[in-house]
Amino acid sequence: MLVQYQGKQHGKATKFTIRIIGNNLSKSSSNYQINLLEGDNQLPLFTSEIHQSLSNCLKEIYLFRKHNGISFEPSSEKIASLLVPYDKVLYDYNKYALFRA
Repeated sequence: MLVQYQGKQHGKATKFTIRIIGNNLSKSSSNYQINLLEGDNQLPLFTSEIHQSLSNCLKEIYLFRKHNGISFEPSSEKIASLLVPYDKVLYDYNKYALFRA
């Protein structure tokens, strides 16, 4: 799943892409791999790129954004690709973690 946002980093306007890859390793657990891209360049996140919940992935992006002066414009959200409809439902439920106060 690819989600794109218009945003700013240190006052400079740019486009950010969140790439979410869900890997169901078993019926009792899921793992999510997440990447944050600025334009075509992948940004290094703080901890691991693999998390056990989508909520933890989005919290990491929030912390990375806060630390690096990155802001997203929530109204510019664009779903670029969607492989599984459940991913969108799960993302919509957890995206509050991206826009905390």
